[in-house]
Amino acid sequence: MKRLLVIVFSIVFINTYAQNTIKGTVLDNTTQAAIPFATIYLPELETGTTTNDKGEFSLDLKKGVFKVVVSYIGFQSQSITVTVPSEETLTILLSESAMEMEEVIISTPFHKLQSENVMKVEQKKLKELKASGAVTLAEGITSIAGVESISTGNSIGKPVIRGLSSNRVLVYTQGVRLENQQYGDEHGLGINDAGIESVEVIKGPASLLYGSDALGGVLYLNPERFAQENESSADASVNYFTNTKGYSTNAGYKSSSNGFKFLFRGSLTEHSDYDTKNYRVTNTRYREQDFKAGLGYQNSHFKTEFRYNLNNSKLGLPEEIGVQSTAKTPLLPYQNIDNHIFSSKSTLFFEDSSLDVTLGYIYNNRKEFEEHHDHDDHDDHDHDHDHDHDHDDHDEHDEHDEHDEHEILEAALNMKLKTFSYDVKYNLPTLGKFETIIGVQGMNQVNTNYGEEVLIPNATTNDFGVLATSHIHFETLDVQLGARYDYRSIAIENNSDNTFNSFNGALGVKTDIFNKVTARLNLATGFRAPNLSELASDGSHHGTNRYEIGNMNLSNEQNFQVDLALEYKNKHIELFANGFYNIVNDYIFLNPNGELINDDPVFLYEQENATLYGGEFGLHFHPHPIHWLHLESSFETVTGQQDNDEYLPLIPANSLTNTFRVEFNSESIKNINAFVKLRSTFAQNNVNAFETTSDAYNLLSVGVGGTFKLFNNDTNVSISATNLLDTEYVHHLSRLKPDGILNMGRNINIGVNYTL
Repeated sequence: MKRLLVIVFSIVFINTYAQNTIKGTVLDNTTQAAIPFATIYLPELETGTTTNDKGEFSLDLKKGVFKVVVSYIGFQSQSITVTVPSEETLTILLSESAMEMEEVIISTPFHKLQSENVMKVEQKKLKELKASGAVTLAEGITSIAGVESISTGNSIGKPVIRGLSSNRVLVYTQGVRLENQQYGDEHGLGINDAGIESVEVIKGPASLLYGSDALGGVLYLNPERFAQENESSADASVNYFTNTKGYSTNAGYKSSSNGFKFLFRGSLTEHSDYDTKNYRVTNTRYREQDFKAGLGYQNSHFKTEFRYNLNNSKLGLPEEIGVQSTAKTPLLPYQNIDNHIFSSKSTLFFEDSSLDVTLGYIYNNRKEFEEHHDHDDHDDHDHDHDHDHDHDDHDEHDEHDEHDEHEILEAALNMKLKTFSYDVKYNLPTLGKFETIIGVQGMNQVNTNYGEEVLIPNATTNDFGVLATSHIHFETLDVQLGARYDYRSIAIENNSDNTFNSFNGALGVKTDIFNKVTARLNLATGFRAPNLSELASDGSHHGTNRYEIGNMNLSNEQNFQVDLALEYKNKHIELFANGFYNIVNDYIFLNPNGELINDDPVFLYEQENATLYGGEFGLHFHPHPIHWLHLESSFETVTGQQDNDEYLPLIPANSLTNTFRVEFNSESIKNINAFVKLRSTFAQNNVNAFETTSDAYNLLSVGVGGTFKLFNNDTNVSISATNLLDTEYVHHLSRLKPDGILNMGRNINIGVNYTL
């Protein structure tokens, strides 16, 4: 009997996990010619191969049902479902396309190509964002239509999606939610762009997928992939920025063999105060050190990966135009932030289903040193004085000595935020046209104060949510629907506990309404529980120069958004129009009561219903006989108002971006690209009572780059210039705007990347 059981078990095991070979050929749909070096990728397994010079490929897979994505530059990516084992040799036809090569969207639950997605998601490669000359990741994401950034100088930026920001936008990195006291206007992303492969943006309520704080949307940062099986690579890069006399460097190595894979990457960034036409903006200097590492293992029925990110940043907090220097060590006041992100992602594959388990732990230590030291030369400079930049380096040694004194001081503000999160999803077996996922998500968060100042009290937050969502594929129609329940409790030290709960749902439809015209209609509700600052803050925020008092009687923000996206595509042109209407009930905002505490105006948290509406519209022209030419244009607009007709604060101004871009290869240099971009920002006159209006301005940017062989290895060199005409302007979402401090002037970025 025992022997019989062993034989039966062996047969089942071999049948389930034995390797089976699938074969196929990739052809041009028009000419039937083979396409060599096309990419074959399996998103669930995160593995793949490429076709040979005859367009042929083969893959060894276990028994099951898998999604296979086939892509090649200049052709529309194809996604097919393959059942293993199969004796059939696949024939995959790719059609020419004016658009960029599509990637699988990771931030949505079914991991489809955007052309198959019911929900509109923007995805950009990080190298595209950096090629435009962006100094930071927060600045780079503003090139995505509908996305802006609230900035404090260059070092601090937080995402704004269609007019919503702070805790209304959830940031995901390494597959886990980023928690780093993001309620504060002067609290930035805390993520370095080194080791980030791509950025995805969900514009609109994603509470169904991510819970509270996803009411306004999600910024999803995809880390760099591990090396392919039995491959390894190393690279190093350096970027120099003329405006800040700053630099960013990073180096990394990754390898994979026998199912195991690992990678690591380190980076160092330093910048001096940024320059305008007339002055440097004192204490916008900063230093950032970042380290990322990953370890993974994969076999035919299981994959797992562990990633770690350590980020330390010292960020100056600008207050006025004072000492003119190119020193890189921040003056008082400044922030010193340590951010540790641990994440674990595992998938267990069954024959026709799978289980995903993602765990995260984030340790965020935020210190602020706020003692003010007088500088004799502060009064010698003002906004209107045109300084001689040849003498910017004076007093650098003295500032370093002064900073050493700062380090022995106790931090006025010292908060430690520890967050454990979990996300468990079960991908049910496909039933006919139905793909279904059920899951639970949750979070335990502890905030503890160690400094003299206490802006928000010690507290413990617990979240729990349960969700179910399905994708239904019909002949001419795709439908996605789902529902979710969430519960949040906040236990505040020396205060009563607060609890919040919410039911939410979403329904989306994608269909071709005309030939080559695709429509996506999404209806979704979202919610956001009040954060700890809104409930219980009681203190002066030196970064914002106001005394904030929380309101323990606040209720959930609850919204309903209608989103309509229309898209036309052919070989040569893409046209798109994305419109939205977002109703937010019980919108939480700050309002002054006319009093002063410690010479700071007192602001109270209040609630009022609000509405936001607008959209993004544009075109991408890529005439196929002229493969190297791209013309792109996009317009974005958003309006936000409370029911009492007052405008919401921090609403971006309307803008129009026009880009002329060329891409081609030569015998000695490949991936040659050049661009000219003009971004026109319109005046913002629809402002909150406590804001000032903003003038219109135009910013011209140019760039060129290419890859060539150096010592038989790829070397990429790029040169770009932002604000080429050195325009004097103030961005409406700059936190330095009330003082009339200009944004950065002309900046030239020179970058070199060397790959081994």
